[in-house]
Amino acid sequence: MKEKLDIYCVTDKDLNFLRDLDYNLAAVGKSNFSERYIRCDQKDNIYHKEEYYSELTFHYWFWKNELKKYINDDNIWIGVCQKRRFWLQEKKNKGGINNFSKDYLLKFIPKEWSGYNSVICEPISLQGAKYSKLIKKGWRNIIKDPSILFNKNKHSIKLHFDMFHGYGLIEKAIDVMDNKDKNEFKNFVFNSNEFNPHIMFVAKPKIINLWFTDLFHWLDNCEKVFGFEKLKGYETKRLYAYLAERYLSYWFKKYSSCLEWPYIFLDSENKY
Repeated sequence: MKEKLDIYCVTDKDLNFLRDLDYNLAAVGKSNFSERYIRCDQKDNIYHKEEYYSELTFHYWFWKNELKKYINDDNIWIGVCQKRRFWLQEKKNKGGINNFSKDYLLKFIPKEWSGYNSVICEPISLQGAKYSKLIKKGWRNIIKDPSILFNKNKHSIKLHFDMFHGYGLIEKAIDVMDNKDKNEFKNFVFNSNEFNPHIMFVAKPKIINLWFTDLFHWLDNCEKVFGFEKLKGYETKRLYAYLAERYLSYWFKKYSSCLEWPYIFLDSENKY
C-alpha cells in the first residue's frame, strides 16, 4: 500500500505563496487569517503562550486535538514545516533560490525513507563563529575556558545557546529534565558541534505522540524555573522554542529510526 503524507505549514502571516501549496496551513500570531487556515486558539490549547512558544503553539494544539485521528494509521507520515523553510522532495534539489521550482517541494514519500520512521532537518555546524562574535557574546564562557577562541571543537551547543539565548539557561533547563534523558542530553549539549534546526520533522503518528509527550512534559518543568515575565528580547523571549529545537536533535536520534533530510529557505514573504 502506498504511504500517505500530510504536511502542516506553520505561519504567522497569510501569504500567497503558501495558499498555492497543497499543504495544511496553520496560523499562529496576531495577523488576520482566512478560513483556509487552521486556528490553534480553540479547544485544548496554549495560545496564550504563543509569544514564548512560537510554532510550538500549533504543535501542542495538533497533539491534543488532531493527532488522535492519525494515531493508529501506520501508513501515514505527518510533517511540519514553516513559512520560509520547506522540505525538499529529493536531496539533489537543494539548489539556490534562482533556480527554485515548487516541484522541488516534498509531495510524496521518497524511496530513501524506507526503513525509517522519522525525518529531521540536515544539521547545521556551530564551528564557524567569528572571534569578534565569540568575544562579544561568549565572553563568560571564554573566561572559564580561553581555549574556546582557538579550538573549534569546543564550539558546542551549550556555547551557542549561552551566546544567543541566555547564559546558563540551557543548563538550568537540563536540571529539571527527567532522569531518562538528563545525563545523555547534557553530554550532547556540552560536546556536540552541530544540531538539527527549526523544530521541523516528518514522522509516523506514534513517534510524534511520544515526542510531544516528552517535550511538553519537560517544557512544563522549565516553566516553573523560567516563567515568562523575565524572558525579554527576540533571542530569549522564545526560550521554550529554542530549547525544543536542541532537544529535537537528541530525542529523534535516540527514540526513533531517524533520517536527516534537506530543506530549503525561501523568502516567501517578499520574493514569491
